[in-house]
Amino acid sequence: MGLTIGVDIGGTKIAAGVVDEEGSILATCKVPTPQTPEGVIDAIAEAVRTVSAGYDIEAVGIGAAGYVDDKRATVLFAPNINWRHEALKDKVEQRISLPVVVENDANAAAWGEYKFGAGKGHEDVICITIGTGLGGGVIIGNKLRRGRFGVAGEFGHIRVVPDGLLCGCGSQGCWEQYASGRALVRYAHQRAYATPENAEILLSLGDGTIDGIQGRHISAAARRGDPVAIDSFRELARWAGAGLADLASLFDPSAFIVGGGVSDEGDLVLDPIRKSFRRWLVGGQWRPHAQVLAARLGGEAGLVGAADLARQG
Repeated sequence: MGLTIGVDIGGTKIAAGVVDEEGSILATCKVPTPQTPEGVIDAIAEAVRTVSAGYDIEAVGIGAAGYVDDKRATVLFAPNINWRHEALKDKVEQRISLPVVVENDANAAAWGEYKFGAGKGHEDVICITIGTGLGGGVIIGNKLRRGRFGVAGEFGHIRVVPDGLLCGCGSQGCWEQYASGRALVRYAHQRAYATPENAEILLSLGDGTIDGIQGRHISAAARRGDPVAIDSFRELARWAGAGLADLASLFDPSAFIVGGGVSDEGDLVLDPIRKSFRRWLVGGQWRPHAQVLAARLGGEAGLVGAADLARQG
């Protein structure tokens, strides 16, 4: 199969891109994400029609945040769009007259990294995306493993602290409450309240108040040596690495790929994640260690991965 289109549905924008068999993006367009479920479907169709102009497109892959059924057709539940058993594949196909494949957005990003990014050359890869929340994808034996009902890989909602922090999913103690962008901001607030004298750089980057500290301020402050910002990243990394050690016990991959906005900080966060992973890996002194790699495709991973999954049908 030749050219396909990948669609990445974000909270504020929907991105669509024409992707070739080598994973190269030939054309892109973005449209605002509407506030209604039906409006989102219309916007997807608009983006596909716009970006496909002048290209012979054979199929479309859509990456959607939420639970996607085993047929890769229906969004069973989406946390940020009011989709409940939404027949997304059928509705978009009716509008664009092309075959459509729907996939969880973290799965799509994992596939993109495995096929064209940091996972090239590996057969068994676990990807985690550390952004506002925490998502993931499982590739074992060169295949994306989705589970019987299509909703495997929801690593962010593994409970790591019994009766821990309340999660947006309704449970308590989920991994993403301790290893995510939201967690990073919480750590910085807590530490700045406890020792404001150690957060001078961090406070100078925002509005001067602790409650005004945002993720981008923590990143910038850490690069400038702010103790609170650095310690906040280390706390996130401690939880992230410990979680990877647990996943190694389950899947025994040759590589973990860490993506998402937090991973953009490179070794600032990846080195302590690797250290924590080694610390908590059961039998680590006697067994081979999976590599912990930085994602390479950045924000394009989901779009590229969705397009390639559409190519496979």
